Amino acid sequence: MDYKKLLADTVIIEGIDSEEIMSQIVPSRDKAHGDYSLPCFRLAKAAGKNPAELAKEVVGRIGCYNFLEKAEAAGPFVNFTLNKQSYAKDVLEKVLSAGEYYGNSDIGRGKTVCIDYSSVNIAKPFHIGHLLNTVLGAALYRLHKKAGYNTVGINHLGDWGTQFGKLIVAYKLWGDDKDIEKRGVRSLVDIYVKFHKEAEKNPVLDDEARAWFKKIEDGDEEALSIFNRFKKSTLEEVEKIYKRLNVTFDSYAGESFYNDKMQPVLDLLTQKGLLVDDNGAKIVRLGDDMPPCLLVRSDGATLYATRDLAAAFYRKKTYNFDKCLYVVASQQNLHFRQWFKVLELAGEEWYKDLYHVAHGMVSLEEGSLSTRSGNVVYLDDVLNMAVSKSREIIKEKSEDLPNPDEVAEQIGVGAVIFGVLYNNRIKDMTFSYSRALNFDGETGPYVQYTQARCRSLLEKCSYPDCDPDYSGVAGEEAGEVLKLLDSYPDVILSAVEKYEPCYLSRFLVDLSQAFGKFYLACNIAKSPDAVRKARLMLVKAVRGVLADGLSLLGIQSPEKM
Repeated sequence: MDYKKLLADTVIIEGIDSEEIMSQIVPSRDKAHGDYSLPCFRLAKAAGKNPAELAKEVVGRIGCYNFLEKAEAAGPFVNFTLNKQSYAKDVLEKVLSAGEYYGNSDIGRGKTVCIDYSSVNIAKPFHIGHLLNTVLGAALYRLHKKAGYNTVGINHLGDWGTQFGKLIVAYKLWGDDKDIEKRGVRSLVDIYVKFHKEAEKNPVLDDEARAWFKKIEDGDEEALSIFNRFKKSTLEEVEKIYKRLNVTFDSYAGESFYNDKMQPVLDLLTQKGLLVDDNGAKIVRLGDDMPPCLLVRSDGATLYATRDLAAAFYRKKTYNFDKCLYVVASQQNLHFRQWFKVLELAGEEWYKDLYHVAHGMVSLEEGSLSTRSGNVVYLDDVLNMAVSKSREIIKEKSEDLPNPDEVAEQIGVGAVIFGVLYNNRIKDMTFSYSRALNFDGETGPYVQYTQARCRSLLEKCSYPDCDPDYSGVAGEEAGEVLKLLDSYPDVILSAVEKYEPCYLSRFLVDLSQAFGKFYLACNIAKSPDAVRKARLMLVKAVRGVLADGLSLLGIQSPEKM
């Protein structure tokens, strides 16, 4: 039941419709002020009245309704208190009848959203710096599906550029096939780091690297064979990590895929008089407030912006998206502003449907990440350590757990994902093992444990065959839980609209904490049958919403902990 709409329909203000009134109604922050509040400032201005006087008039016109216990004027506010038993019945029936579909919406029905995320680099490590980009994009992918969108997840692989010429030179000089087969990307990183150290002493190596990349561009059989081996080895390794993180994609079309799709874009920009020569390079001037967008260097090489433009045209033609999200670090703000502006100048109206979902950077406590210098924290090492830590905790608390390794994996990986998605995405993150592996407080394991406790209660307590007595969930503690359950669909929509999964992760902590207070205040197992049934209905609703919310973040829900 939509209580904001019901409350809006009870309010009569001449010349103002219920939609406008509903937009002003908000949940009360202070329990002493009831459940919902209507600030009358904006409405009073539209009605040409004093806000406090209007509030009194509104209360005087409200009739009797089963769902409404009382309405009071408090200065310029109208405070509404709901009938607790009626509210409990409506919320629990709504949540339980919808089951796993609770929180689904159709705002995205008939619309397609492309989401570009993770975008790992071939022959480079999947390190901690990729974590936020990957799990943030995957969460937005699932949230948009929940909101009814046709969702396309794209892993725009970094599989083009002179670095592959460098790697081939390094491989031919120092590569060990047995070591590469055994250690995969880590072996490639070692020789890549060595190349940069040696190139500082011997610049000729850079010339050789450019020559080998030119061979890749020209389709040289040997160059492509070596490059494809690097690519295969990388994808095999990252797929293992994606599986642990519950991350999937619909497309792996990377930079090399657009190698033959850039020229038509350059031709279009030339025809429109936008692509101009600048000392042998090709640029698009963007006005006084932004540097020009460089698309072709003087040596004929293309750049990231060139390939991003080609990719955007391809995605629009292939998927006809309603919006396309680029989950990329905020350091690339100018890059996206530039090539978005190029599309605008080219007259492509759909440039307005492109969004850079910027996020913060990840650094080590002792400095920034760099593949060239070898200063890297591998993501699988972080996940393994988190799992090891969770296994120790499980051993201490639940020695008889039937599947400790499986649960440790779920808790450890979940802790890492939740820790990254708990804060606003734009914040920079200094990675710390102690913080990432902290299992106390506002964490993923805490939410997982709460849903496992709910599951255990449902298994241990018999479900009475009688009508529920909703007075058993009409108290203050239960009321807080019910209000949170009722708000879940709005939380999902906020996370989608703002591209902020942290709205969901914080909600899950709030719901877990509220349930903990309810659990301590209200005896479930020993309560009368009808009361017990109502309370078990609440337990079941909480467990379902927690499990669904965790799954949207990419986190599994252990059956027992």
